[in-house]
Amino acid sequence: MIASDLKDIKVFAGNSNPALVRAVCAYLEVPQSRASVSRFSDGETQVEIGENARGLDCYVVQSTCTPVNDHLMEMLIMIDALKRASAGSITAVIPYYGYARQDRKVAPRTPITAKLVADLVTAAGATRVLSMDMHAGQIQGFFDIPFDHLYAAPVLLDHIRKRFTDPREAVIVSPDAGGVERARAYSKRLGCPLAIVDKRRTQPNVSEVMNLIGDVRDRTAILVDDMADTAGTLTEAAGALKQHGASRVFAYTTHGVLSGPAIARLKASPIEELVMTDTIPLSAAGRESGKIQVLSVARLFGEAIARIHRADSLSSLFV
Repeated sequence: MIASDLKDIKVFAGNSNPALVRAVCAYLEVPQSRASVSRFSDGETQVEIGENARGLDCYVVQSTCTPVNDHLMEMLIMIDALKRASAGSITAVIPYYGYARQDRKVAPRTPITAKLVADLVTAAGATRVLSMDMHAGQIQGFFDIPFDHLYAAPVLLDHIRKRFTDPREAVIVSPDAGGVERARAYSKRLGCPLAIVDKRRTQPNVSEVMNLIGDVRDRTAILVDDMADTAGTLTEAAGALKQHGASRVFAYTTHGVLSGPAIARLKASPIEELVMTDTIPLSAAGRESGKIQVLSVARLFGEAIARIHRADSLSSLFV
């Protein structure tokens, strides 16, 4: 059984994604470790570890999703508490790594917050980081501790194969130039053609579709992206695909941030369904929209945690 050699493992959780943590613990067949994560009356985060962690392998599972700053502080304080409790090792399991979009200076006098958060996690006391589908792969290099990077592709590809059985009738689409490498990998594994939406961004969270590279006429277009934030990129790309003759449009993304006008945009768009993972919990508005399906990546994280604990290779999960 999975849990037979996991006696010295502790899985702790903040308040960002309790359902995912329960699913990970169920896969590992270990109980979720006790920790109280609450607030003082002035809003400061209060953490108390509820069981012995001395010399044990500890995992703190926390997505830095909205409210981002609260969840980030919860994670940092939990890591600090475990360090002071003499934990043997502390792995920060961050299914969704917030602040990842500022990974370089794109204008004068701007921060590199992806590096800042990496420094904070390390300074708090983490000895390893495990995350999924980083917005920019080079962020792994911002850490001076081991970093394991998982991909949601196995889960998403399996769903696509079961749903769209004839690859000749589908086309994989990148909603912007930055996602071409991801879309090409999906199209290669599925045996589908590739198309690219050429988009010019005029200001943050506002995008303008300019052109389409590839043939989508009379095909089912499958948009793939790493995250859907305000959903402007996906919905504008979907409109362009329809204008160029696509018969149906679906979207697949790892991180469903879905902030601001995202749900309203999805409802009004030609996207028939957005398929996302549970790295970020789906809001009540998202559940009520009727256009969003959630797939679980708990097995991937659970298997990665088990292999890290056993000092086994994670390579077979990186596909």
